[in-house]
Amino acid sequence: MRFMVIVKSTPEADKKGALPDPQMLQEMGKFNEELIKAGVVLAMDGLHPSSKGARVKFSGTSRTVIDGPFTEAKELIAGFWIWQVKSLEEAIEWVKRCPNPHGGESEIEIRQVFEMEDFAPVLSKEEIQYKVAKRAELPNQPVSK
Repeated sequence: MRFMVIVKSTPEADKKGALPDPQMLQEMGKFNEELIKAGVVLAMDGLHPSSKGARVKFSGTSRTVIDGPFTEAKELIAGFWIWQVKSLEEAIEWVKRCPNPHGGESEIEIRQVFEMEDFAPVLSKEEIQYKVAKRAELPNQPVSK
């Protein structure tokens, strides 16, 4: 099972736009090494603050671009991992071992990633096989069985 593990930002951290302190980077680096050695991590990255981003709002056929920062947003994302683990419980156990991302109040969200087979109720077997084959053409993509 694949999971996206989302490290939430805080309004203060997003507003500052500063890099984490060196000790936090070192602790997170050690944790990332554990994930890599265990064969858990498929992808990982940190994100710039929302002031360097944009949102596109959809309303029917029209699109509106909203430039950051997103000061009204309560749930900003600081970074993420994509993990391959056996269960949600295993992902939770890994997150419990993670250093506290912000030192104080912090939150990490865990969400299961859809596999093509999950779409069997709405896609034909041929459509699923086609999409699995196309996904396999992408770099760094795990191949579904």
